[in-house]
Amino acid sequence: MDKLAEKAFYRFLVLFFNCLLTFGSYFCFDIPSVLQDQFQGNLTCLNSTVTNGTVECVEGLGMTPQQYNLLYAIYAWTNAVVVIMAGFLIDKLGNRFGVFLFSFLTVLGSAIFALGSHFRGTEYLLPLMLTGRLLFGSGNGSLTIVQNRITAFWFKGKELALAFGLTLAFSRLGSVLNFFFTQRFEAHLGIQWTLWGGTLLCVMGFLAAIIVSALDKVGMKQLGLDGAIQEESRKVRVQDLRQLSLRYWLLVLTIMFFYNGIFPFIADASKFIQDKYSGYSQNEAAYIAGAVYDSSLILSATVGILIDYVGLRGVFAAGCAVLTLPVFALLAFTFVPPLVSTIWLGVTYSFAAASMWPSIPLVVPQATLGTAMGLATSVQMIGIGISNLIVGQILGTKSSDAKIPLWRWQRMMVFMLANTVGCIITSVVLNIVDHRQGGTLNKTTKKSLAEQPPSPLDREPLLEGEEGQEEAGSANSPSINSS
Repeated sequence: MDKLAEKAFYRFLVLFFNCLLTFGSYFCFDIPSVLQDQFQGNLTCLNSTVTNGTVECVEGLGMTPQQYNLLYAIYAWTNAVVVIMAGFLIDKLGNRFGVFLFSFLTVLGSAIFALGSHFRGTEYLLPLMLTGRLLFGSGNGSLTIVQNRITAFWFKGKELALAFGLTLAFSRLGSVLNFFFTQRFEAHLGIQWTLWGGTLLCVMGFLAAIIVSALDKVGMKQLGLDGAIQEESRKVRVQDLRQLSLRYWLLVLTIMFFYNGIFPFIADASKFIQDKYSGYSQNEAAYIAGAVYDSSLILSATVGILIDYVGLRGVFAAGCAVLTLPVFALLAFTFVPPLVSTIWLGVTYSFAAASMWPSIPLVVPQATLGTAMGLATSVQMIGIGISNLIVGQILGTKSSDAKIPLWRWQRMMVFMLANTVGCIITSVVLNIVDHRQGGTLNKTTKKSLAEQPPSPLDREPLLEGEEGQEEAGSANSPSINSS
């Protein structure tokens, strides 16, 4: 008689609750983007008027643009540091410990962030909200690593591409629902209770962590793997960094430059649309900004399977960068409807995520893959953090202005353009170097993997911290703020 854990129903049940781990945290991540007017709104509004569906004076938390962008910068910096250490911690203590710890940090961080909103007009508001984002960032990026490892174990050799596609799509669903509903919640409940609602969704993720841990423990016991603990976990040495090739570093720079133009734009997109284009309400602007995630939600699974089948990762990476260039030019210098640009950006973003991150395992030795993925994520987050700070400086520091001047927005888009040009340069050089070294990146997945010697670690259980299955998980999905 077949064991329950060996049936498809069981692994898809694990997958369902595994997907719920990050649904709430993805929803929470971009709440400030949807409510940017409220975060930067005046502390008090007297005799406010409504023009073209837009309130001239919005009552809010009184943050400056610089302080607002710091909320995203500190999240990125925290991820840059924590994701590397989190990999080591998970290797030592296992995924079950990691899933509890990191899901709890998302709950704690979102709760402190919501608590900070009750101190508007005081010196405690910004420190509390920054502390909340710091803790939230510590949990969220690391939780994605655990999520990927669990998926890799239960679906290796089965519906792995589909499983990773569904995991990414479910997380993006949280982002999309945030852009659709958060502004409505705020209009009825106020900003404080809206932020607490986000915390409640993170609590749902913590409950999912309990369930997926229980399912995993029962399933592992049925499969006879629950007691298979690796006695000596591999310790990554500093010398391992010497094995990382030129192709790897070019790939990391390509990822960093591309994402430098994506996330800082999304963070300010809602206000940009209202400031530049007439006739858009805050709710409509949020919908349009969220179209980047809508496209990713729809395309992520299909695009991943397509690139696995046709290869051409390096070509897709360069192509995405080239096709992204006109987006920021349109936003900066024309009045083409912004929905065109956000959908366009969402399509290139979907192809970039599916082509860039899965390329890393093809250009580094298996023994250093965990270090390579963590380091790439760290560099990516450092770049995003610095970009958020620069954008905050470009947009100015006076929250009393009803609208940020158009010339400031144009400078921001030029900065996005500059990052995209950097991405084009590094991706072209990457393809040249890769071609000279055998063209691994542009081969199909089967051909690329056939050239790599098999690792005995692939046969060892995942949840006791083995690196081999971690590689399988990391190879098929980017981090939370990557996807």
